[in-house]
Amino acid sequence: MTTRTLHALKDTEKKFMELLTNLRKKIETLEKEKAGLLAEIEGLKEKGEAKARELENEVTVLRKEVKALETLLNVKQKSTK
Repeated sequence: MTTRTLHALKDTEKKFMELLTNLRKKIETLEKEKAGLLAEIEGLKEKGEAKARELENEVTVLRKEVKALETLLNVKQKSTK
């Protein structure tokens, strides 16, 4: 091989190794971001489920209050269930 060809080959190899290094770093960064986003999503789901349970409990209490008032007043109104 000529010196020029050898130099071009080494230059190509260097660029290829830089590309591999950059791709590995990018993949690692994206995997970390993905893990963080999945954890954030899980936390938000849990908060949403807790809020839904809280609202269900409040609605149950309100329904009981409506029934108690209807009984107390001896009135039956249209249910909005």
